[in-house]
Amino acid sequence: MGSSTYLFQKGGAPFLGERWIKSSERILERIKRIEEVEDKDRLDYVRDIRFLLSALHRSLVGWIQWVNNPDVMARFSREELDSIAKRISEFTRSFIEYDIEATKAGIEKNLEVRRRESGEEVFYI
Repeated sequence: MGSSTYLFQKGGAPFLGERWIKSSERILERIKRIEEVEDKDRLDYVRDIRFLLSALHRSLVGWIQWVNNPDVMARFSREELDSIAKRISEFTRSFIEYDIEATKAGIEKNLEVRRRESGEEVFYI
């Protein structure tokens, strides 16, 4: 999120971004450990997915706070903002494409369960 060591909240009160960075580094370490674990059961996967989504949510909230703060955003050049926008666009597009894919799979699984339970075809309109 830029080279500055400070993040600025509304009212201009600075706080060190070092705490955010250290916390993010710990999250990355945990993600690495999650990826290294083999022989997981279904509950392990659910717990891991919940942690990963929470980590993503935390990061998104931080980014939204930055973007909503003109004091912070004014410190970035047009080129830096272009680079940030392109990078975020790439992984946002990828995540939303996966979201659509997973949602379609979830719908199909739900339809299969409903068909088995009812013994008849179920159609979405």
